[in-house]
Parts: sequence; C-alpha cells; structure tokens
Amino acid sequence: MTDTRTRLLADLRRIEDDEYQLRPGEQPADFLPTLLAHIGDPAPQLRDELVYPTFHAFVEGDRLTEDELRRLLDTLLDDRHLFHGIGGAGDPTVFTRTFSMLVVALVLRRHQRRPFLTADGFTRVRDALLRYHREERDLRGLVAEGGWAHAAAHGADALTELVRCPEADPATRHAVLDVLRGVLHNGTTIFAEEDDERIATVVDTLVEESLLPVRDIAEWLGGLAACADQPRSRAQVVARTNTKNLLRSLHFRRPRTGLVADAVLAAETRVNRFRAV
Repeated sequence: MTDTRTRLLADLRRIEDDEYQLRPGEQPADFLPTLLAHIGDPAPQLRDELVYPTFHAFVEGDRLTEDELRRLLDTLLDDRHLFHGIGGAGDPTVFTRTFSMLVVALVLRRHQRRPFLTADGFTRVRDALLRYHREERDLRGLVAEGGWAHAAAHGADALTELVRCPEADPATRHAVLDVLRGVLHNGTTIFAEEDDERIATVVDTLVEESLLPVRDIAEWLGGLAACADQPRSRAQVVARTNTKNLLRSLHFRRPRTGLVADAVLAAETRVNRFRAV
C-alpha cells in the first residue's frame, strides 16, 4: 500500500469518525485531488465506504464553492475518470467510470438546488452522459474481485438528475430515453441486481414530475416491446427480459389506470412469452 493511499485511508476514517467535520485549517477542496485519484480504487472498503461517502458529504453538505464544483465536474468528465477505459469490459477500470458517474449525479443534484452551471457547462455534462451510455460495455453488477460496479444503475442515477435539471429540454429527455433503450437492449447482459429498478426511476421521474408528455412515454414503452418480434437470439432474449423486468418495476410504481399504466401492461403482455394464450 502506497504512502498516499495509507494516508488517505487514515484521513477518511478520521473524517468519518468526526461526522465529516474537518480540523481547523483543513478545507474540503484540499482532499479533492486525492479523492479523485482513488475514486475507482479496486478495494470497496476504500471506494464504497470512504471515498464516495466523503464526496457525498462535501457536495450534499454545500461544502464546496461553485468554482470548486465546476472544476470537480470538469475532472469527473475527463478521459481519466468517466471515460477511463471506456469500451472495455472485465477489467477494474469500470470502477473509476461508475463511481465518477455517482459523483456527477451528486453535482447535478446540487445544481438543481442552486444552479451554477452555464448553458455550455450543462451541454457538456449532457453530451458526456449520453456518450457514456452509448459506449459503456461493462455492465456487471456485483464483481467478485472489487464489489459493486453497477454501470447501469449508477448511470441511471445520473440520468435521473440530468432530466430534472432546469436546462433539460424535451430533446434532452428523449435522448435519455433513447440511451436507456440501448442499455436495456445491450445484447449481452440480463440485469440481475436491480439495475432495472434504478432505470425505472428515470422513467418514473419523467412521468411523476411531468417532464415529458405521457403519450411520449407510452410510445417509448411500446417501442421497447417491439423486441418481442425480432428473431430469437441471445440479444433478443436479453432485450425482452430486461424490458419485461423494467415494465414490472414500473407497474408497481404507477397508478393502475391511465395512459402510461395501460402502455406498461400492453408492453408486458407483448414481451412475456409465458402468458397463457
């Protein structure tokens, strides 16, 4: 273990014990370079239990200035963080990408409370998140060596915050639905660790907060179910199963009447091969 990593562990354990109150002379921004360097540490005890909770406390607790938040976001979106190793699969770089995504979600939630991003800054975040979802290939959930990767779930958390931002227009929200279709119909991975619930939150947010017309959501759900008509293959089974699980997640969140509820039931009927005829 390097001296820097050892020092970070000691500092973060002490900060956690002190309920994230820093010592006199310490500033949250002082810790950001080291936190960013270990945001995807392969050890979950450091990454999940210390680094991410510290980011959460600093961002959610309004401990960073707007300039510091903008600089943090610029770093999170770069090739050493959100796009580190993008396109690969089965290696530890996934942790850097997915935990960068979680912190992006925190920063976007802070932006909603008191906006600090410029129009160009928001566009850069939007484009990065959409690109990430098009290019991510490592969709593992719980990894034997390293713990939670959860690209689809963490990505959905960030997309939920993106669609809530005041700058998000209908085109942005439709683009989010398009990339979610790609995540669900990814060709290889059937989600087994409740990623579908986190994806359902994005869709439910669009409905509950009236961020898109319900007819648009209903049409998107119907389009998802079109995978049922594709020739049988592994990719088709992945698409159909992930779609079915998402629809069931939505069914238990939505009222039992209305256009979206009807679309959920109609789509589930279409993709469920095991319904009695």
